[in-house]
Amino acid sequence: MNSENNIIEKNKGLFTNKYGVELILDLHGCDALKFTRKSISKYFEELCILIDMEREELYFWDDIGIPEGDKQTSPHTQGTSAVQFILTSSIVIHTLDQLEAVYINIFSCKYYDPKLAEKFSIKWFGATDFSSRILDRV
Repeated sequence: MNSENNIIEKNKGLFTNKYGVELILDLHGCDALKFTRKSISKYFEELCILIDMEREELYFWDDIGIPEGDKQTSPHTQGTSAVQFILTSSIVIHTLDQLEAVYINIFSCKYYDPKLAEKFSIKWFGATDFSSRILDRV
């Protein structure tokens, strides 16, 4: 990103020359005990305070309340997914219990510091390895 891409409308925190920024974060070697609805809810609360986002509706998708025979058992599908809508877009998370992995997308047309969100997420989930990409959305 060059300085031209970082111009922000001062009174609203909105970008003036791009639509927004998306952080794509893949975390591995995580603490699977953090993959609960309670922990993920707290993660969203603290993250949104940290990056100054206004939280809206929160939705979960997991095996809670699902009959035993219908529950996900594949390493690539067993876990919790959630969407935390924010006033300026959304934060999406997918946890994979057996793989001890977390996949996160944070997209907003309001300015936030993606590196700050990255560091917080790595620490929250106790990741021992990660990859990240920051995309300008135009």
